[in-house]
Amino acid sequence: MAAPTTQYTPFRPHLARIVTLVMAVVVLAGTVTVILAIPELGPGDQIGFAIVGLLIIWFCWRQASVAALPSPEGLVVRNLLVTTRLEWAQIVAVRFGAGQPWVQLDLSDGDTLAVMGVQRADGVRAQDEAQRLATLVAQHSRTARDD
Repeated sequence: MAAPTTQYTPFRPHLARIVTLVMAVVVLAGTVTVILAIPELGPGDQIGFAIVGLLIIWFCWRQASVAALPSPEGLVVRNLLVTTRLEWAQIVAVRFGAGQPWVQLDLSDGDTLAVMGVQRADGVRAQDEAQRLATLVAQHSRTARDD
């Protein structure tokens, strides 16, 4: 049974988180195995393998931690490399058209921002989350005249 969602529940991908966390564990195990199983590796090679393994694990962790964190004040979008803080008034529209891998926000300055926390790979769940985000934007952008 799925947990009930509240208005300000974070938007997080489901499938991508599972895949990247599993990959991080596989890379960790593989790196340790290579370092321990090949006695011909010198200390420099071992350090090199460890650094590459840690970089891959960091990338997997970062991918698993993408999210959009809504609050009454606005939305914090944590993508792969950049975190962006937005006030609700800065978000003009939410788009999730065919072929787009994740939700796109149209911003008041004419720019767009990808929201990797809602990913097409999650299917119907992603569509529901995109609709929930669009509803939040609509609720927080109402004016006295509602224009």
